[in-house]
Amino acid sequence: MRHIEREELKPEESDQLLLLPGGHPPLWNHMDSIGPVGLQQREGAPGCSQEGLPCPSDSSELVLECLQQFKVTETQLQQIQASLLGSMEQALRGQATPASAVRMLPTYVGSTPHGTEQGDFVVLELGATGASLRVLWVTLMGTEGHRMEPQSQEFVIPPEVMLGPGQQLFDFAAHCLSEFLDALPMDKQGLQLGFSFSFPCHQTGLDRSTLISWTKGFRCSGVEGHDVVQLLRDAIERQGAYSIDVFAVVNDTVGTMMGCEPGVGPCEVGLVVDTGTNACYMEEARHVAVLDEDRGRVCISVEWGSFSDDGVLGPVLTTFDHALDRESLNPGAQRFEKMIGGLYLGELVRLVLAHLAQRGVLFGGCTSPALLSRGSILLDHVAEMEDTLCPSSPLAGAARVHALLQDLGLSVGASDAELVQYVCAAVLTRAARLCAAALAAVLSRLQHSREQQMLQIAVATGGRVFERHPSFLSVLQKTVMLLAPQCDVSFIPSVDGGGRGVAMVTAVAARLAAHRRLLEENLAPFRLNHNQLAAVQAQMREAMVKGLRGEASSLRMLPTYVRATPDGTERGDFLALDLGGTNFRVLLVRVTAGGVKITSQVYSIPEDVAQGSGQQLFDRIVDCIVDFQQKQGLSGQSLPLGFTFSFPCRQLGLDQGILLNWTKGFSASDCEGQDVVCLLREAIGRRQAVELNVVAIVNDTVGTMMSCGYEDPRCEVGLIVGEEGPALLCSYCLMLIHCLLLIPQELAPMPATWRSFGMWQLWLGTQATCASIWNGVPLGMMALWTCLEPALMQMWTRHPSTLASRALRR
Repeated sequence: MRHIEREELKPEESDQLLLLPGGHPPLWNHMDSIGPVGLQQREGAPGCSQEGLPCPSDSSELVLECLQQFKVTETQLQQIQASLLGSMEQALRGQATPASAVRMLPTYVGSTPHGTEQGDFVVLELGATGASLRVLWVTLMGTEGHRMEPQSQEFVIPPEVMLGPGQQLFDFAAHCLSEFLDALPMDKQGLQLGFSFSFPCHQTGLDRSTLISWTKGFRCSGVEGHDVVQLLRDAIERQGAYSIDVFAVVNDTVGTMMGCEPGVGPCEVGLVVDTGTNACYMEEARHVAVLDEDRGRVCISVEWGSFSDDGVLGPVLTTFDHALDRESLNPGAQRFEKMIGGLYLGELVRLVLAHLAQRGVLFGGCTSPALLSRGSILLDHVAEMEDTLCPSSPLAGAARVHALLQDLGLSVGASDAELVQYVCAAVLTRAARLCAAALAAVLSRLQHSREQQMLQIAVATGGRVFERHPSFLSVLQKTVMLLAPQCDVSFIPSVDGGGRGVAMVTAVAARLAAHRRLLEENLAPFRLNHNQLAAVQAQMREAMVKGLRGEASSLRMLPTYVRATPDGTERGDFLALDLGGTNFRVLLVRVTAGGVKITSQVYSIPEDVAQGSGQQLFDRIVDCIVDFQQKQGLSGQSLPLGFTFSFPCRQLGLDQGILLNWTKGFSASDCEGQDVVCLLREAIGRRQAVELNVVAIVNDTVGTMMSCGYEDPRCEVGLIVGEEGPALLCSYCLMLIHCLLLIPQELAPMPATWRSFGMWQLWLGTQATCASIWNGVPLGMMALWTCLEPALMQMWTRHPSTLASRALRR
């Protein structure tokens, strides 16, 4: 683990982070005395140009003049950091623009590992290392500190497969899987696979990922816009050799982060610089607009390789960057990645060396067919030429450079080796500093979103650029410290290229899938098909009609004697009581032309009172009313009082309600069969010097409907679904006059108490506390609607807001 020491860099040191081979002074020291130049790539055939060659003393200056273009100042780095941070935050808000192209893609990984993951897993890596594919067998022990080295095999992807049909690529991957598994002596039944697919993708789940665009030299047809997990599953099925299920898809940065073993701080950032470059980090889910979640965290893939703000990137792009981009498979795209990724660093070095040779500075002014051929210098070549790990033996380093250049058909002079190392160092240093600016933007985002003055965090690093170029990490560390001083960062190298991390994600995904299957099996009896729903609807409709006719029915259809919804002209001060659970509310409602103002207080109903005598219960209610009046300065005033009594009652008038039976945990004696308004009035009489005018009794569904009716005159239905299970439906409709046999020739809403409706009670009781109650409630509603005339049905279709509903917790 590499940890940044919290030392201060002096301003003059900020641009002097690169030391040249052999202990020479920093390259940028030489550049500071040279003005910027615009270099033009020279046309010419391979060979030597002896005319106009510079004298030996001019060679170093011409190299420095050329490499001046690769210098990135502290100010430019800060501008890149700020611009990238702005693009990240814009994308998180769902406002990404093509100009920034930083996608900030959710990965559906919700937490870092907790160390208990265990099992055997197959990991397939595609895109992390360029033109190769890796298959791993990973065993997770489930115990922190214990691990087994994964078995792996790497396969080279032929160029025709990288550029051919997508089916050919995935068939090749399935063939490699089978070849790898054939050689293993393990039990290979029911294999669980994690897919590391390191290209920009839009994920909609842990095992659903749609490719947005190819990068890193791939351009297979028929894949962009398609789910790569399904393409892999189809290829495995066509192969037919093994039973393999793909449980998770992630990119290499997520695998790197998940496989990190935390040190001094939590490992919540993954950074990969390999063929391309990218980072991921754990973001607060509430900040990710596309998720619409307010709790927890989610891993975000930044996809910073596509960052392309010309305002800040333009000044740091060289003529060599433009030449590389023109000859790439995706001109104009991934401009940021093309300055950092290992796929491009060797090509940048080749372009610079070819330019200097054509200028007569290197190789005696001679080129070679290999030097002028795209892709002839690779990342590994740059690593060997730039390597300065043995300063005590500079001749050995120079000998390696000579050998590599001679393999390219070049004639290497006495000073050429050192000048070539200058070129490699300049290209790599710029890449490290640009990568540091991007990482500093991510760290600043984390520090700001978590509101921490000093963010302490670990960054997992992976990729061949880190592995082959130790100086890359050193420059990266110091530049991050310069750009993000408010972050205390530890860098932890990936042990196995992220394969173990992919296996951990797969373990979690497999466990979640098993839980989902178990849940689906247990909930299967609760899933009603259309025919079952229609049968319940028909039975409920029949019971409602019988109840309306006064016939024996499980639905009572009790009239409430409320004959109209509010018209908005109501005015005055009123007291309201609300009894229907373990808490009892007293409210003062003031209705004026300016609106409704409500003052209320909640009082508890102790269990011994709710289950004691009726007299004790109603005395408690009156005590609460008196206490409320005193607190509100209403003592001695006789205000109209309405009683919301949310238990089954047979009403004989607006102020007469006979309790049929207690529910909701109440069992007070001597109340069932009695008029609860009379019981309340008797309790008022027992309390001296108290005057209360009880004018109406309703249940809570009527109160709900009337409250909404005050705001919207179209509201003619009240619906309540509470935890206990019953749903009480109250309706008022002109077209029901001929059905109301209990109240001839009069209008009154009917509460349909359907708790006693056999099968419905169990199912609704289970569903009532769900966030979306509409999976079950429409049955009761539809049963009611079929009792109404088509005109009312049409009104409901035109004005769905005519349903007043609320969810209660009693």
